[in-house]
Order: sequence, then C-alpha cells, then structure tokens
Amino acid sequence: MTATRSFLAGLLGLAALCAMAGGAGAASSDVMKRMLGGGEESRAIKRDRLAPTGNAEALPTLTSPQNNDVAPSGGLNLLARMGASLPDLPPEKPFQGKVDEAYGAYQRGYYLEAMDLALPKAQKGEPAAQTLVAELLDNGFGVRRNRQDAVFWYEQAAKAGDPNAQFKYALMLMNGDLVARDKKKADEFMWKAARGGNAQAQFNVAQLLVAAKPGPEGLNDALPWYEKAAAKAVPDAEYALAQLYMSLPVDAEKKAEARDWLLKAAKSGFDTALYDLAVWNINGVGGPRDYEIGFQWMKRAANRGHVLAQNKLAHLYVNAIGTRPDPVEAAKWYVLSRRAGLADLDLEDFFLGIEDEQQKEAIHRANQFRPR
Repeated sequence: MTATRSFLAGLLGLAALCAMAGGAGAASSDVMKRMLGGGEESRAIKRDRLAPTGNAEALPTLTSPQNNDVAPSGGLNLLARMGASLPDLPPEKPFQGKVDEAYGAYQRGYYLEAMDLALPKAQKGEPAAQTLVAELLDNGFGVRRNRQDAVFWYEQAAKAGDPNAQFKYALMLMNGDLVARDKKKADEFMWKAARGGNAQAQFNVAQLLVAAKPGPEGLNDALPWYEKAAAKAVPDAEYALAQLYMSLPVDAEKKAEARDWLLKAAKSGFDTALYDLAVWNINGVGGPRDYEIGFQWMKRAANRGHVLAQNKLAHLYVNAIGTRPDPVEAAKWYVLSRRAGLADLDLEDFFLGIEDEQQKEAIHRANQFRPR
C-alpha cells in the first residue's frame, strides 16, 4: 500500500557533488536536498541556474522564426468519427492470486469494513493486515485516529517483513515524534524496505548513500537505487536520475535518456523539473534546442508559482524567444517575480520604458494571478 508521504528536512546539496562528478553546468545545484516521506507531493527547491539577463549566464537573445501564414491544424473532424465502432477489448485474463478483501474494501473507501476484515488477521500476525490496520489508525480512516496504536502495528508488520510498514516505521524512528529517535534502527528498516521493493525507501537509501560518501563515489553507489525508484515513477528519483545521467560518466545510452527522465518528472508536476526542462530545451542540454517547447514548459513552471521561471518567462516575452513579443505579459511576469524578491535591472529598465497603460494592465494581470 502506498504510504502517506511527508518531507523530512534536507540531507545535502548537489552542487558540490556534481562539480566533483564533472557535471557542473548541466546538472542542477541541489537535487538531493531532502528525504522522501510517505506520499505527499514533492515540493521543489527554488533555485537559479540561469541568471537574469545582464549576468554571466544570461538567456540567449535569439528570436525564433515567425510565420504569420501558419494556421492551427483543424484536427480530425468530430463528425467523421461519429458512428465509428470501437475496437474489441482484449480478452480478460483470470486473476490467479489471492484476493485481499480487506485491502479491496480500503481501496473503495469502506474503511470500517476494511478494519473489521483486517484486524482479526493482524492479531494472528499477518504482516499486510497489520500494515493496513496501522494505516487506518494513523490516518483516522473509519476509526478514531490513534497514532500510538498505529506505531505498534507498524512495528509489528515491519518486524514481520512488510516493506511498506518498514518504510513507515523507519520514518517514525527517524523523526522521533512518536517513538524514540534511533538513526541506526531507522537506517536498518529503510534498507530492508528498499530491498523489499518499496520505491520511496529506494530513493531514501540513495540519499543515505550520497550523504555517507559525498562526491562521485557516493553518487555512483546511489545511482542503481535512484534507477530502481525512478522505474517505479517516484518524481524525485526521476529528477535526480536526469541530473546524474548528465553529470556522471555514464554510457551514451543512459546519457541520451536524461531529458526523457526529466520530462517524466515534469509531467508529474515537479515544478523544478518544469523549469529545468524549459532551460534544457532553450539551451540545448540533453537534446536539440527547441525554443517553442522551452517557452511552453517555462510558462507552466511560472504558472505554478516558480519565481525564477516567472523571471525567465518575462525575458522570453521581451526577446520573442519561442513566442511572439508581448510587452504586457513580459511586464506582468516581471512584476510577479519582483514582488517575490527577485531583482532584475534589465527588466526594470524594460518596465519603465513601456507605456503607462501597459504598465497598469501588467500590474492588473499580476494582481489577478493565482498559481495553478
């Protein structure tokens, strides 16, 4: 069962590590700054790899070709599809495994039924049932929330070998809120959970290896665990893998996959990955330059509230990189990034140079903006 994720504070920054690995420049500055908790959306670290225009790493002031005659595709006419029969579904494969009725009830939201079915099995020592009882108690699903009882059942299931319980119990031992903090035991259970196939534990084990051996050796030791977690769609691991494939001396096939992994992380809504993917497309990192696609990813990151992306999006509008020039939109994104504390003298000069009405409209749009 997927554990509810909560971030633990950071372990270390990646800037020095990537520099030691020979990957400074393309790699992000601190991909490995935190441990994963259990299930909460990743909160990206806001950081700058492209400095505002006027600094040493300014965005290229290249204008993408414009074609006023280009019209959007009409696509497939809906009427042409009406009445068309759908292909037959593939034959259903009979399920040969054991049905877990308690977990099935949990998935459907029948929490009381899930507890009634799971508790007797938990009392008889069934690890999966013990984990389910712990999850229900920990979250107050269908029963009064009781985190101390949840700790008991997590511990029982963890000792009995359930990887999900081992991961949750390791987090509790690491936090020290509900049980006495015990880093040695926490690491032990985290490793057991990772070896048992828990994807978030696999990411955290990679973090532990990097913390234990800062530099190329630790990164190379951690790489297989990042790969395991990324293969199970952990966004943090997908993002880390993209950066490490670009920075470490991996084979050409893996290096060619770096942008694909970054794309996976971006599609999951990881806002730092959204920003990085925009930069990679604009600068031609990990693949060809594509200003239009870079602009679209930058806009998505900016709309999520990524301050640096808002600043860079203003530059893209000013310089017509991947889009048509739009002084009002450029000014709007500058205003938003400036309010967040990111100063930019070039954009300030631009803002002061546009018409008063354009300034007012930009401020109005900035006031209406809500991250989405």
